[in-house]
Amino acid sequence: MPFINHLDHLVLTCVDLAATKHFYTEVMQMQLQTFGEGRIAFKFGNQKINVHVRGAEHEPKAHLPVSGALDLCFIAAVPLEEVIAHLGRCGWPILEGPVERTGAVQKIRSVYVRDPDLNLIEISEVI
Repeated sequence: MPFINHLDHLVLTCVDLAATKHFYTEVMQMQLQTFGEGRIAFKFGNQKINVHVRGAEHEPKAHLPVSGALDLCFIAAVPLEEVIAHLGRCGWPILEGPVERTGAVQKIRSVYVRDPDLNLIEISEVI
């Protein structure tokens, strides 16, 4: 049996902390969390995204921490049409979609956006 069960958190390196906070809390509707010595994270479900600011990363860190290198897929808690409407109200452009894709468990229907650091963000519903 494999010894890995699930992902607890990942670390995102950003350039503009205020823009990153806005995107992940307002557009993506994640909960802002403060921990440690002033560190921040964006919580959703049972996972979180810890944040490093480029040039002021916490140790230990990735070998080459850069912004804009992530390609992340999130499963929405609401129908994709509600996500699309919310993105429109936020004025956040959709790059592609809705399109069908293959998820980790089954087929998904997705839209793609970019965060302020140009990371590719896929927001999906299970179909």
